[in-house]
Amino acid sequence: MKLMKYSIIKPYILLTPALIILFGLFLGGVILALAQSFGYFPLLGLNTFTLKYYIEIFTSTEFLDALRYSFYISFVSSFLAVVIGVFLAYQLVRLPKEYKLVRLIYKLPIIVPHIIASLLVFLFFTQSGLAARILYHLGVIKELQIFPQLVFDRWGIGIILVYLWKEIPFVALVVYTVLNNINNSFEQVAANLGASQQQIFWNIYLPLSLPSIGSAFIIVFAFSFGAFEIPFLLGSTYPKTLPVLAYQSYVSSDLLQRPYAMVIAITLTVICLGLIYIYKKLLDLVLRYK
Repeated sequence: MKLMKYSIIKPYILLTPALIILFGLFLGGVILALAQSFGYFPLLGLNTFTLKYYIEIFTSTEFLDALRYSFYISFVSSFLAVVIGVFLAYQLVRLPKEYKLVRLIYKLPIIVPHIIASLLVFLFFTQSGLAARILYHLGVIKELQIFPQLVFDRWGIGIILVYLWKEIPFVALVVYTVLNNINNSFEQVAANLGASQQQIFWNIYLPLSLPSIGSAFIIVFAFSFGAFEIPFLLGSTYPKTLPVLAYQSYVSSDLLQRPYAMVIAITLTVICLGLIYIYKKLLDLVLRYK
């Protein structure tokens, strides 16, 4: 009996040192950021807890614009990635098995780093990029400046393009796994009853894969919402995304900006924790379906 109990807790005992370091660093960072966000920063002579920084940030026009901009970019990129990714996954399910190369090629963008993808977007879609030059030499546009500004623009099109490059294959991979495991007899029965391929998709495949689609949406939304490097490299001067705004406040030469940066960081953490909770609920639905 004791041996059985030991075998159960043995993995947790072995993982304890790594968990202590992992949770120590994470929780230590969160606690430190939380304390500084409330104005407790002894190194700067701030020794009293206050809500001053939260009030100033949450009433700041720059912060509210950054919050809206972050939600806009995350929602648009995630929504488009889910729509296109689900369509791609359904086409892959219907693809004959001998087309193995196609099932491999669509995964390639997943392994490409975001930095490389941002460089590709910069080279192709700036007003002096390859796309603009090709259209100029073809006579489609008379000047390079006529080419629409797709990078460093207020609408974040360049940022969204990079996210789509990475997120569409990810969503397709997640949804394809679910669609591929759905019993074919459902489709056969529906087809025998006269259902079209469109009706089969909307009434069979889509409802059965909705929890996985929701999970994929939450994952890509949370990632794009908290990502820093792509908005920093391709984003406009104003508005900024929340991670970029937090970074610029943190590295400011004025150390009194640190509490403001921590308020933004805590806000991002709370939002991401909420998204994790939603993801957990959706994952429970997926496991219940399985």
